[in-house]
Amino acid sequence: MKYTSTLKRTSMSLDTVTLDIMQKLAKKWNVSKSEVIRRAVKKAQEDDIIKASRMSPVEALEWIRDGNGLNESEAKFMTDEIAAERAAKKYWWEENDSAL
Repeated sequence: MKYTSTLKRTSMSLDTVTLDIMQKLAKKWNVSKSEVIRRAVKKAQEDDIIKASRMSPVEALEWIRDGNGLNESEAKFMTDEIAAERAAKKYWWEENDSAL
C-alpha cells in the first residue's frame, strides 16, 4: 500500500507516559515525534498483517493431516533426527559451535 507524501495536521490526547516515551524515541532515533507515530502505526499495521496470515495451531494440524506437510519418509527422518538430538542432549545449532 502506497501513501502520498501529503501531511495533514491532526490533534490527539496522549497521556504523559506515552508522551515521554514518544519524546525519548524521537531523540534516540533523531526524528520528530510525528515520525515516531508514523513508524509506530506502520509497524502495528505490518504486525497485524503478519498475524492475520498465520495459521492457528489447529489449522496447521489440519493442513498437515490433509497431506500438505511432510511425506511419511520425511516425517520419519525428522523424528529420528530429533530423537537423536534429544538423546545426545546436543542440538543442531551446537553441533558446529566449538565454544560450546
